Amino acid sequence: MIFLFYGGTFIASLICTAIYIYMWHRHFDVNLTMIFTLVPITCLGYALYALSENLREAVLANKIVYIGGCFLQLFVLFCILHLCQIQLKRWLRMTLFLACALIYGCVLTVGYTQTFYKSVTYETTENYFILVKEYGPMHTVFYGMVVLFFLAGLFAIVYSYLAKSQIPRVVLYLLVLPDVICMASFFGGRRIIQYVDFLPLGYVLAQITFLMIAYRVNLYNISDTVIDSMVREQQIGYVSFDFKYRYLGSNDVAKKIMPELETKAVDEMFGYREAERKIRHFLDSFQTSEANNTFAHTVKGDSGDPEDERIYAVKVGYLYDGAHKRGFIITFTDDTANRKYIRLLDGYNEKLQQEVEEKTRHIVDMHDNLIMSLAMMVESRDNSTGGHIKRTSDGIRILMDEIMKEEKYDFSMEFCKNIIKAAPMHDLGKIAVDDAVLRKPGKFTDEEYEKMKLHAAEGARVIHEILRNTDDEAFKTVAENVAHYHHERWDGSGYPEGLSGEQIPIEARIMAIADVYDALVSKRVYKEAFDFEKANRIILEGMGTQFDPNLQSAYEKARPRLEAYYGKC
Repeated sequence: MIFLFYGGTFIASLICTAIYIYMWHRHFDVNLTMIFTLVPITCLGYALYALSENLREAVLANKIVYIGGCFLQLFVLFCILHLCQIQLKRWLRMTLFLACALIYGCVLTVGYTQTFYKSVTYETTENYFILVKEYGPMHTVFYGMVVLFFLAGLFAIVYSYLAKSQIPRVVLYLLVLPDVICMASFFGGRRIIQYVDFLPLGYVLAQITFLMIAYRVNLYNISDTVIDSMVREQQIGYVSFDFKYRYLGSNDVAKKIMPELETKAVDEMFGYREAERKIRHFLDSFQTSEANNTFAHTVKGDSGDPEDERIYAVKVGYLYDGAHKRGFIITFTDDTANRKYIRLLDGYNEKLQQEVEEKTRHIVDMHDNLIMSLAMMVESRDNSTGGHIKRTSDGIRILMDEIMKEEKYDFSMEFCKNIIKAAPMHDLGKIAVDDAVLRKPGKFTDEEYEKMKLHAAEGARVIHEILRNTDDEAFKTVAENVAHYHHERWDGSGYPEGLSGEQIPIEARIMAIADVYDALVSKRVYKEAFDFEKANRIILEGMGTQFDPNLQSAYEKARPRLEAYYGKC
């Protein structure tokens, strides 16, 4: 009969734990998990005790029972404090745990010392086998500890009820039950039926109550439930990185949006390779200015039909661990319907759509002309660079022609067009440089040079603002990179970020050659134009230090055309 009771409570505790595992959520308190772990262990100890046939087996089963006796009330208290939003100091939590561990250590000495039980014998009645114990001093301490934990938990519940209106009242009512049930079973239910301890039944009832509490907590934890609902319903993708741009992970939605994430290893750094350029651009822009945190990303359908493409709103922010910033997180939200609605708002029929497209092309042309005019206006303020924009643009065109002929890089025609189109914008940041510096008829002082160096980052910022709402994200990326990084050097001694090697976007490395070559062969207020031989010697000497050595062969092939072009200027 005793075994049936204890065995039944053991099975019931396992069922409760299985239900808890089924409904488990990552924001569940670890103390709640410990309760559902320890109760079946304790109930198993009671079942083994009922099956024991000698003193040694009974003592061993009793030691298993005391795992729950020593620790369960502690974890019940911790769980109550957590749900009541009362924070214990770490040292106090550890002290209480070590106190419980010390008492359980004394339990393990039963049969060897008299600290917990002074003596223990095994008696056999007609139907039952029982331990006869004479309690030692540590057992009294154990009782005191159990009572202390019970009173502390009860006080926390009453205090929260009176002083904390944000704690759900249903949860507070439910919290009283396991605390009272455990204590009533511990002290008052041991001898309702002779030789039967009702404590395991009390533990199971406490489990049932905690299951109800866990269900309610899921509903009240608004931040987690809302986030889970949004991610599931709106198909939100997210990718995370540390501050060194090392990949931390992503969800399935993000991997579907950007398939290159499928093959990316965790802790691998994101660079400027073709498959990584888009994400690296998002992060670089945000690093430049936290205001640069919104982008658009288009995923083309398998059919190639524009109607099948999906447009995602991209947002970059910090990845937090509590109150601490640990890296970056990029979120993707499907914005296709809104984007297409905006595009086609005035497109009621095919004819009108064609007119809209024609007007759109006209606006794009106006936009490009506006940017070019802005670049020309900036150049007009600079005494030393007259015609620099046009010459560098033509120089980029010549260089790109030779680079494409080599087939060393897997560049698309779109990329080539974008870098040629972006070239006139590379010095746009000079709009923020003071006239006294920009128009100085001579070499700069160190202080003036530092001011001039600001134009690179400022140019990226200006371009980002100008092109903020463009759908041509690829051109925007190239234009910002050209402006931002065209003064970086291969050896890492350039500015503004001190990037080196392939950390520098390839478009900026190409722009650097065209920019410097024009500066060498053109007259400036602080120098005469160098002849082609000297300019060529300086460029070649800079390969591997200032310039990308992989571009040397393309430059040498372009050299005759460059000299022919500049010979006519």
